[in-house]
Amino acid sequence: MELPLVVGVDGSESSLGAVDWAVEEAARHGVPLRLVYASLWERYEGERPSHSVDRPAERVLADNIVGTAAERAHRRDPGVKVSTEVVPDEAVTALLTKGHNAFAVVTGSRGRGGLAGLLLGSVSLAVASRADCPVIVVRGDDAALSGSHRRILLGVDEAARGTSALDFAFREAQARRCTLDAVRAWRCPAHETTDHLLLTGDAAEFHEMRAATALDEALGKAVEDHPDVLVCRTTLEGQARKVLLERSAAADLLIVGAQRRQGHFGLQLGRIAHAALHHAACPVAVVPQRV
Repeated sequence: MELPLVVGVDGSESSLGAVDWAVEEAARHGVPLRLVYASLWERYEGERPSHSVDRPAERVLADNIVGTAAERAHRRDPGVKVSTEVVPDEAVTALLTKGHNAFAVVTGSRGRGGLAGLLLGSVSLAVASRADCPVIVVRGDDAALSGSHRRILLGVDEAARGTSALDFAFREAQARRCTLDAVRAWRCPAHETTDHLLLTGDAAEFHEMRAATALDEALGKAVEDHPDVLVCRTTLEGQARKVLLERSAAADLLIVGAQRRQGHFGLQLGRIAHAALHHAACPVAVVPQRV
């Protein structure tokens, strides 16, 4: 049975934008779309529906939210198989549970009642930090959301060197028939002590070459397994977070790895992924890497 692409919906404009993006993603990969509403979402967003004399207000709200989202998805692409589900649980718990058997989980970047000063909704952040499957937070401008850049951006650091993030990135680039921009950032330490640097005196060249070698090693097998994917290998000097955020302005999707440690139940999100979720100029996919 095909794993579904799960979308968290809550009636907000952000979640409806996530539905639009997810419909295109489901069509690209040929997977069904499952729209999930958690009936206790009000605990996160602080908003209560008006009362109904016919049915409990919460049920009226739930049916309206999933019904509107399903109709919107069908209008966008009638060929995508869509199902809806109302889960009697809190939003984070519901989406984490559905993520156990999902192609990926998709959320909007903001909740229904999010404060203007918050760059990312608490539900999206918690799910991206703890899910077992890839989590895609839909954000960015119209060019990124429509896929017009024709470029997927992959940050290759220690958290992304496992197979999960790489496989996801190559599969995504292949489905979109676009370029995969694999980037590794590097920096020169303030004080160098290696014999090589003492001999050559060129610290920048040494670190750039080391970054390029690490990038080639990380991509090696994935490149062999996906010969049809055009890969652009890039090494750039600077802080990884800054480098990826700048390049996200010309990408349709930014993919980063996030390490998941066995037995750790708190938020497991590195600094790079955290910054991307809050500030990237395009949708962000956080792919868990088991440690």
